[in-house]
Amino acid sequence: MNADEVLALYGDLAAADVPVWIDGGWCVDALLGEQTREHSDLDIAVAREHAQRLEELFACWGYARQPRPEDTEGNYVLAAGSGSLVDVHVFEFDDQGHNTYGIAYPQDSLTGTGVIAGHEVRCVAAEWMFRFKTAYPPEDKDLHDVGALSERYGFEVPATHRRAAPRC
Repeated sequence: MNADEVLALYGDLAAADVPVWIDGGWCVDALLGEQTREHSDLDIAVAREHAQRLEELFACWGYARQPRPEDTEGNYVLAAGSGSLVDVHVFEFDDQGHNTYGIAYPQDSLTGTGVIAGHEVRCVAAEWMFRFKTAYPPEDKDLHDVGALSERYGFEVPATHRRAAPRC
């Protein structure tokens, strides 16, 4: 998925009063202020109160659920005929700010802002994006993301997420 498509979806959702936060690889690039790698999808976080409207809008735009064994009502993928994929992460907080539904975002994790192609977007805060990216066994793209966040923000990279030194 390219930056123009990300910004179009983000803008159209905002115009429909459906706030979302950018997550995943696009969040990393937003926090860095530049695109550093290709992205196969767009990860977004949305409050449960807006999830139904979000899915209705995506249906109007030609997206439908792409079933996966791990799908839940709080996490699923929407796919367009063009091949574009949006990984939807639904959450809900109670009056005390505790997560009570879906993806277990801490409330202060959804306080970040970043920039995609010159446009400011809401996203996962840098320290939380780093924590999320280092919480599971990494793929190459995760090693890239963790390294880039560490370089920009000074985070200590755990041994499990360090790139191996080149051999002679």
